[in-house]
Amino acid sequence: FMATKKLYGDFILEYEMKMDRGLNSGVQFRSVATQPDGTERVNGYQVECDDDEGRPWAGGIYEEASRGWLYPMACNMEVVGANKRGEWNKIRLEAVGSTIRTYINGVNFANLVDDKRKEGFIALQVHEIGNNEALKGKEIRWRNIRIITEEPAKYMHSELELSPEVSYLDNELTPVQKEEGWKLLWDGLSSEGWRGARLDRFPELGWKMENGLLSVEKSEGAESANGGDIVTIKKYKNFILEVDFRITEGANSGIKYFVDPDLNTGEGSAIGCEYQILDDENHPDAKEGIAGNRTVASLYDLIRADALLYGQDNIPKRFNGVGNWNRARIVVKGSYVAHYLNGIKVVEYERGTQMWKALVAYSKYASWPAFGEAESGHILLQDHGDEVSFKNIRLLEL
Repeated sequence: FMATKKLYGDFILEYEMKMDRGLNSGVQFRSVATQPDGTERVNGYQVECDDDEGRPWAGGIYEEASRGWLYPMACNMEVVGANKRGEWNKIRLEAVGSTIRTYINGVNFANLVDDKRKEGFIALQVHEIGNNEALKGKEIRWRNIRIITEEPAKYMHSELELSPEVSYLDNELTPVQKEEGWKLLWDGLSSEGWRGARLDRFPELGWKMENGLLSVEKSEGAESANGGDIVTIKKYKNFILEVDFRITEGANSGIKYFVDPDLNTGEGSAIGCEYQILDDENHPDAKEGIAGNRTVASLYDLIRADALLYGQDNIPKRFNGVGNWNRARIVVKGSYVAHYLNGIKVVEYERGTQMWKALVAYSKYASWPAFGEAESGHILLQDHGDEVSFKNIRLLEL
């Protein structure tokens, strides 16, 4: 990295960049050279510049040596063609307060809201090429690098069409989200809007709420045997649901939808379609089922999570790892359902079709009549006896 000596907080940065084919680079901002544990490693936000045909994410926002992808361009693939690969591109970065936006050749790419980093240096990145002989001698070029630091908010683009907003504000809605109709399903403080799946109140044990986190407490790893699952009091039909989750080593949990708490009167979890939450590396359930359909972000026991099937990425999934935050997103429009993991589509299906019925017939849900075909249902967070935390639980009814 070649970094500025000065630190910058709020600013607008413009530069032109040309990168030979096959390379990867970026521009760091609000960055520091030392990790919280004292390790010397550059960490902070980065405007991505990527030439990978399977992942055309130039203009996206990556958090180097920290949370990873905050705004992958899978969030808005419609604009990626504005980046001219192998040519000079004009890039603009607006970082004002918690609003972070990138533009390439006058088109808005990333539209991020995040308040975790306030200030840091700006740096130009050149990746190592290792033993890749094909990349030797290739170059990355920058020119016309300039910055506005005095009252940058006055100069932010206001006339251009914006990309979909992605927010990482904790348990808080942005003005845009409020205008669109998003609601917090959990307020970050109380159990309002939730009850036990088999109770008329919130469980007295097994769950805790502190420091803005809603957490399942560790017990013996059994399904719904401690505090039990919790469900929304309200039912939902068509919606977009977002939930940030963090698992511990070996943990198992899930987010269920179209749940009928009265359907299963025996032991175990309430019945519904499940967005799987799992430590794939250390929990045996990842190797059960068929072709990985019990791994993280999968439609549990029915469809495996795989971004390669939808042209969203160049790897099957981007799980941020145990102990780190990951974002689940579930989209339901009538019979259509999709799962996203960290902004990238990994599952897509239609309920009620012949294919759906065939999948159910060969799953653990075969004995439940018309499984997954309810018009509406509760949303459920699963207690599987492992410590798992949730935050930023929000929903948009469609």
